[in-house]
Amino acid sequence: MEFKNIQPIHILLLLFLTLVIQTGCKPGDSSDNLTPEVTTEDIDTIPITEVKKEWTAADIQLTENLEYDQYTLEDEYPYKDTVRRFQWEKVKEKIAHLENAMENGGNWGVFSNYKNMNGEAPTIEGFVRNEYKRVSDEYGVERYQSVPLYDVTQTDKMLRYGRDGWLVKIPDSDTTELVRVQGVSFEGEYLVPNRYLKPWGNTIRFTKVVVVDVTNQHVALLEKQGNTWNILSKNPATTGVHKPPYAQETPTGLFAIQQKKEKMYYQQDGSSQIAGYAPYASRFTNGAYIHGVPVQLPRKNIIEYSASLGTTPRSHMCVRNASSHAKLVFERATVKESVVLVID
Repeated sequence: MEFKNIQPIHILLLLFLTLVIQTGCKPGDSSDNLTPEVTTEDIDTIPITEVKKEWTAADIQLTENLEYDQYTLEDEYPYKDTVRRFQWEKVKEKIAHLENAMENGGNWGVFSNYKNMNGEAPTIEGFVRNEYKRVSDEYGVERYQSVPLYDVTQTDKMLRYGRDGWLVKIPDSDTTELVRVQGVSFEGEYLVPNRYLKPWGNTIRFTKVVVVDVTNQHVALLEKQGNTWNILSKNPATTGVHKPPYAQETPTGLFAIQQKKEKMYYQQDGSSQIAGYAPYASRFTNGAYIHGVPVQLPRKNIIEYSASLGTTPRSHMCVRNASSHAKLVFERATVKESVVLVID
């Protein structure tokens, strides 16, 4: 073959084709090799949002670790012709609910209207008068010492009353007259006038629970340490009795311990005269306290125990227990760290 008529441009073209053939596809090569190599720097760095697991009763660990060993009851014990028991499964469910509320964070608040100190709530539409001749809503919550709860979409429409001592979350930080709250002690979301709301901030951790059982007439103090709720005491108690016009049942539900009185003086029924005092009183709703055995005047010394404890309801709304146990609750169940769980 003669190349004398080939132009320089043709020679360059031949050299280019030869180079392509030599560096082109080889055995084992594929078009995939043309994809840029992925390095760790190229991986998506957007963090994955972890879904929080909700607490259930099965997650709550209860361990008996008694620190108060007087008048201790068994988990099941005879009473007259029946058997009474500590309802631990029900307690676990309620504590799991509380754990979830704490896990979700946010600002806590407490309804506050002891003795109508923040003003009597308005009369709700469709009210009824109960056996105590007091205005009450459809849920049985009286107007006296309670808080008005309004519709979040219709601010002039009151829907129900909220009990003094109920716990809520406050999703917004505004200081408007009507504050939106989310129930912890109850279901739903409402607006409440801010004068009835005691803000407790976003650092609250409830580590003590006082369990009161109005059916079985006993009380227990629980404290969380690590991941375990220790049962510190299991004792007989006496709760409120339905006896108009003065004595009332202890209401069931979840309440914050709000106030402490080393001596809670009480009046004679239907009179303003002081009749005596109850030692080591911890108030959780309205005029309901957990306290020791009442001391009638003119007696002054503390009474340690009463044979009526652990029998039948007989107080005005309070929870009576041995005075030394009431002292344990008084000292251990501190405000902003403790709740009272009343079950039936």
